[in-house]
Amino acid sequence: MTTLLVDTPHGPARASLHCAHEPRAALLLGHGAGGGVEAPDLVAACHAANSVGVHVALIEQPYRVAGRRAPAPAGQLDTAWLSVVDDLGERWFDGLPLVFGGRSSGARVACRTSIEGQAVAVLCLAFPVHPPGKPEKSRMAELDGVEVATLVVQGENDPFGQPARAHHREVVLLKGDHSLKASVADVGRSVGEWLDRVLRPLD
Repeated sequence: MTTLLVDTPHGPARASLHCAHEPRAALLLGHGAGGGVEAPDLVAACHAANSVGVHVALIEQPYRVAGRRAPAPAGQLDTAWLSVVDDLGERWFDGLPLVFGGRSSGARVACRTSIEGQAVAVLCLAFPVHPPGKPEKSRMAELDGVEVATLVVQGENDPFGQPARAHHREVVLLKGDHSLKASVADVGRSVGEWLDRVLRPLD
């Protein structure tokens, strides 16, 4: 693993690189609002991606690197993310297709930036469709705005809601809640199978 700091307009972000042999693509994964890149589902996704020939960068947003617990506004998160994408795409992942992803808040960032960042696919772990108990405050527009192949891995009892399938969006429901801790092995299996399949036409 290689860890490096990446300058962004909102302070340094941190990237932990987990490299695969003979890489086909690179997967950039962001963390949830209150958690870090050590979340079990992110770790499972990282191992699964490496196993099918995909480099992984686990990205910590500047607010986390600075030691703050409260997340930055969406615009700052997106700007910092795209800065990291540009930097890693040039320095480490040159010529490789990029897959964006993350858990919860990180999944929202991946969706919102997928077009501008030219992602070839998007992976959403525990996408927060709405705040708990507030289905009227839907974030589905962010998910619906993605134009490339998308996988959403969601807990059956997630209080943040359940996304619907769409023509380019697959939804895998697993036992458990928003943390996905109850089905970590299934998270990895689902991610690995999906990445292998969606990247095959690009090999």
